[in-house]
Amino acid sequence: MAEHEQGLATLAKDPVCGMSVDPATSAHAFEFAGQTYRFCCAGCRTKFEVNPQRYLAPPAEPPPAALGLASAIHTCPMHPEVRQLGPGACPDCGMALEPAAPTLEEGPNPELADFTRRLWIAAGLTAPVMALDLAGDMLGVPAAWNAWAQAALATPVVLWAGWPFFQRGWASLLRRRLNMFTLIGLGVGVAWLWSLTQMARGGAVYFEAAAAIVTLALAGQVLELRARQRAGGAIRALLSLTPKTARRIGDDGHDHEVPLVSIRVGDRLRLRPGEKVPVDGVALEGLAYIDESLMTGEPTPVEKPPGARLVGGSLNRSGALVMLAERVGGDTALAHIVTAVAEAQRSRAPIQRLADRVSGWFVPAVLVAAAVAALAWFALGPEPRAGHALLAAVSVLIVACPCALGLATPMSVTVGVGRGAQAGILVRDAEALERLAETSVLVLDKTGTLTEGRPSLAALQPAPGVSETELLRLAASLERASEHPLADALTAAARQRGVALTDAAAFAGVIGKGVTGAIDGARVAVGSATLMADEGADVGPLDAWADARRGEGATVVFVACERMTIGAIAIADAVKPGAAEALAALRADGLRLVMITGDARATALAVAAQLGIDEVEAEASPQVKAARVAALKAGGARVAMAGDGVNDAPALAAADVGIAMGGGADVAVASAGVTLPGGDIAALVRARRLARATLANIRQNLAFAFVYNAAGVPIAAGALWPLFHVLLSPQIAAAAMAASSVSVIANALRLRRARL
Repeated sequence: MAEHEQGLATLAKDPVCGMSVDPATSAHAFEFAGQTYRFCCAGCRTKFEVNPQRYLAPPAEPPPAALGLASAIHTCPMHPEVRQLGPGACPDCGMALEPAAPTLEEGPNPELADFTRRLWIAAGLTAPVMALDLAGDMLGVPAAWNAWAQAALATPVVLWAGWPFFQRGWASLLRRRLNMFTLIGLGVGVAWLWSLTQMARGGAVYFEAAAAIVTLALAGQVLELRARQRAGGAIRALLSLTPKTARRIGDDGHDHEVPLVSIRVGDRLRLRPGEKVPVDGVALEGLAYIDESLMTGEPTPVEKPPGARLVGGSLNRSGALVMLAERVGGDTALAHIVTAVAEAQRSRAPIQRLADRVSGWFVPAVLVAAAVAALAWFALGPEPRAGHALLAAVSVLIVACPCALGLATPMSVTVGVGRGAQAGILVRDAEALERLAETSVLVLDKTGTLTEGRPSLAALQPAPGVSETELLRLAASLERASEHPLADALTAAARQRGVALTDAAAFAGVIGKGVTGAIDGARVAVGSATLMADEGADVGPLDAWADARRGEGATVVFVACERMTIGAIAIADAVKPGAAEALAALRADGLRLVMITGDARATALAVAAQLGIDEVEAEASPQVKAARVAALKAGGARVAMAGDGVNDAPALAAADVGIAMGGGADVAVASAGVTLPGGDIAALVRARRLARATLANIRQNLAFAFVYNAAGVPIAAGALWPLFHVLLSPQIAAAAMAASSVSVIANALRLRRARL
């Protein structure tokens, strides 16, 4: 034992494949950085020689499956609450489970490959069965030989090609969760077993019906699986945005092309024209024009000078720069988007509750209907009564399979959410999409929502005895610790004017009012007139100046030092381009628009006048915003709230659906059901159109599924016989069942081409 352990200790590890190699016998070695590495074969050595760093770098933390690694967790596309390790069938509906996290390197769908193989073999065997049934006499085949030939051809179709239906049908009985596979398995099994017994007696056989049902059901399953793959195209398109490699600048100053998974936070990366940004980060050197349409939905390139933020997956249209990696792997914005889209596609819309309630009693009702139809034909029908009873029962079982009903909502949600992701609209779940479609009132914040959110200094008005430089120094020194857009405007102005800033002490933010702190030992406050009143500072002498600036659309903040007002500062925030046109489109769509802002009333009214908004509530605290939203809901309105700041979070949460504009504050995004990463008002129009198109598509699918089943069951049971002497055959019932699923899927896929 000791000798064995000693032998293991002397073995080397192949850095490429990980195999243990005996240095004494290995003929493949390579020296790198003063160390000799051993290999199991020449192929591994060659790979190592080309790029040693690839195999010597410490293993990267595996990114989530959303970035390309398959997830072990599988879930049902129609019942997302079903989750298990590894593939399998859903215990509720029998459908094949899918990976919970989408992947780019997905291989062939094993179930699709299996069902396709079964379909081709079943079709090849079913065709001669149908020919023998329809033209056996014309071909001169004796009846006994005909029946045996049909049995020989149909039995492999039923017992092999149709075996998955029997497996899932039996599982549904054991779990007492009856579903479409219960009906298919029962219908096929009854037709096949009855034919076996009749063959021995010389009676009529229905092997062609059993084989045709299996073949057509397989065809429906194959078409459905292919459509589900196409519905996931939006996520695969997002995943494909991430490059597989990046150009890392080494300590020696040279570029090294390395796999994306080896990139670490703090790495310096070079981005050349035509390349995709590998990870999230910040530009260090150079200048480039980046297409960020994956985040904004707008293809116009954005200028990225040093200090600008870069989003992984965006495309460098022109220019070159060096960037610093800040978020990698599963922490990137694109990874979060992919995960959010995947979760939203599996969410359930409230409208689906109707389908869920119906499905709960539908299959048992179909079983009862099939039994009643069989008894009625056996007791009252023409000869051969037993044959007619069998055909009616099997037709009812097959035509009433609730696959179209189950697919109606999930397919529309999957395609709609994916279409939104391509248009720069991130939907948290299907419920948010449905609520947005039914919205009657849209509440809008001003700063960062209707305006650019990048204010700039417009004017300074110091009190007598105070210089503009001192006023700006005190205000910017205090605001430097704040994340508010107005703070950025003040610090930027100070930097441009060369004003030296001082560190603030005892900094405190007063949400909706301003900030306070100490500068050089003196208490300083910067904010609204309300904050000045709280401080005991009189703003009266500056009121007229402030009102004039607000009338021009600027925001005015007052500055107090030691509880005395020392001046006022006007900060302008331009209205977003295209905002007026977008709001006009929303108004034409029947939405009532309301602006609720914490800004001064004069400023709010000036912006509202530019945008054609009639209802304005200004100087509203976060609590007032939320209360106003609640009041609108109490009045019977369906309310959507659009905002981007911390002070908007309560209102976003109180609304029927919250809409986070742009990157926004994390708490705002967390409170929202819909996120528009680009912050473009036009994206609000696209989101509304997407929501309405998706909800209309769901309703169309549900209506079709209900009408189909309502009409199909009585026709299959024989409702047309008294008038037309027509009895629906099981083959036609199976074709109609497959056609119903295909119709629902095709209608849902139309959303991929929806004009937004």
